[in-house]
Amino acid sequence: QLPLVESGGGLVQPGGSLRLSCASSGGTFDYYAIGWFRQAPGKEREGVACISSRGGSINYADSVKGRFTISRDNAKSTVYLQMNSLKPEDTAVYYCAGDYTCYKDYKLFGSWGQGTQVTVSS
Repeated sequence: QLPLVESGGGLVQPGGSLRLSCASSGGTFDYYAIGWFRQAPGKEREGVACISSRGGSINYADSVKGRFTISRDNAKSTVYLQMNSLKPEDTAVYYCAGDYTCYKDYKLFGSWGQGTQVTVSS
């Protein structure tokens, strides 16, 4: 288990930007792929982006390509999600999760943070 803590959520107007952070105090952070997921009320959790342990492999959901950027700083044990051109449909609780690879099925990720709320509204 890798302890993970998200931060950076909040209320933003459509077209605005936010940067989420996913930090860990675990000593093996750089062995883990980290994914960002989101869950809107009444909807199933969905994958947003994922980055491999050393950052060499990145993938995005089609709905966020060109707007969101995932990156990591292993020296700081932190993964970031830069979200630009936000839309109301991006409103959700955002979670980060870690495991040894970027599984397509979120249920396979073993370590999860508590989530951070992102609300896009005017």
